[in-house]
Amino acid sequence: MPLKAKIIEPRMATRAQMSTSPVRSVPKELDTDEPHDVLFNNLYGLRTIELNRPAKLNSLNGSMIRKIFPRLVEWEKSDMTNVVVMKGAGEKAFCAGGDVAELAIQNKEGPEGQKKSVNYFSQEYQLDHYIATYQKPYIAFMDGITMGGGVGLSIHAPFRIATERTVFAMPETTIGFFPDVGASFFLPRMAGSIGTYLALTSDRLTGANVFYSGIATHYLHSTSLPNLEARLAELRFRDYDSMEDRLAIIEMTIEEYATGLPPTEPILLGGELRKAIDRCFSKNSVAEIIAALKEEQGSAKEWAEKTLHTLHQRSPTAVHVALKEMQVGRQWTIAETFQKEHQMAARFMKHSDFVEGVTALLISKEKPKPKPKWQPATLEDIQPGSNIAAPFFETTGGPLALVTDRDYSDYPYQSFGVPTESDVEVLVREGLSTPHEIREEFVRRKRGRQGISTIVDEILARKTIVNGDGKAEWVDE
Repeated sequence: MPLKAKIIEPRMATRAQMSTSPVRSVPKELDTDEPHDVLFNNLYGLRTIELNRPAKLNSLNGSMIRKIFPRLVEWEKSDMTNVVVMKGAGEKAFCAGGDVAELAIQNKEGPEGQKKSVNYFSQEYQLDHYIATYQKPYIAFMDGITMGGGVGLSIHAPFRIATERTVFAMPETTIGFFPDVGASFFLPRMAGSIGTYLALTSDRLTGANVFYSGIATHYLHSTSLPNLEARLAELRFRDYDSMEDRLAIIEMTIEEYATGLPPTEPILLGGELRKAIDRCFSKNSVAEIIAALKEEQGSAKEWAEKTLHTLHQRSPTAVHVALKEMQVGRQWTIAETFQKEHQMAARFMKHSDFVEGVTALLISKEKPKPKPKWQPATLEDIQPGSNIAAPFFETTGGPLALVTDRDYSDYPYQSFGVPTESDVEVLVREGLSTPHEIREEFVRRKRGRQGISTIVDEILARKTIVNGDGKAEWVDE
């Protein structure tokens, strides 16, 4: 039976826990814990965390964070823990995001309410950083809706499993906020301008395309997950096995349950559409992106018109902030990321667009939903050179106190993800291989994992030509 979660009071924590995080110092006004919103289970070497608010799509709140955090600390210290799995209850959602409706209601109270909301982000980002630097194998089952705060619990894991029910998005610009929970680390590191496109538009990816894009590392059918859990519980590692060795064993174990990718779901962000995304969203300003979208012709014209309409529905301030975030986030370390995002979140709690967006789109009972009244109202109201995003990147107050001093500039276990364009480019530029040989080399490196040949073929078709000797040559655009 699942263990009921317990709150660990600061005075009861171990020395290690006491020295780590203010996340356990809970202000009285925030201490609204629900008793069963998170369930924990132990089975041999497997530890599972189940987000248990299915009626609210497992949206993440402070109560859940305060239960998850100390349990992760405990498991990381335990020699009995081999693998940790994060999952959501029900069939609809892994985690649809943070409970932003609660935050917006708090913000209406003024400075005191805004302070409560900032405290929530402190807890959330501390947890996300801890997960991103966790010292045990960690797997996220991204089964169902995975957005916002749910992305923070999954995107930094070495293994991220998508299913036919997965719906991924960072929808923050829709509600007058910015892509947070470490998105400013992950999204800018995606190939080309895909991350910028997803950040500004809040566009969604579903099913196999969450895997094809590299957001997920594996794709399984949802019915395989219980069997995979049982199999993971049986894994045994030797004491001297490195993290790399343990992850390699887990990678092969996950692939045992692969049943194929859906043949009717081709790569969405590929081919001519992908070229158009890179052309338009590689620009230096929002105005240049809009101009580029207006210039698109041919097969991408319809997409460009739809994207223009989408951008004009988003918070103009949030769109500008998100673009700058994508431009500078590539230089941030994982620790800097959460410290910078904490500053940005605090600034947004004082901005009217967040309360306006959440109230109009999530809290309001009106049908149809009212259109948010953004300030400024439109993208055109923001004059070139106004630098509206600058205040969100100013350092005010002290940095967020992270739980550990662990840090890195790139994900340490990227080799367990899908091949990137950079990976393919390195092999192509050696000038020794045909497209077939390059594809087969990546299939070999990934131990025959499903979908690898499809991803590599798309990159080769878009980024290379075949010379007179039959070898692939990289094309710089």
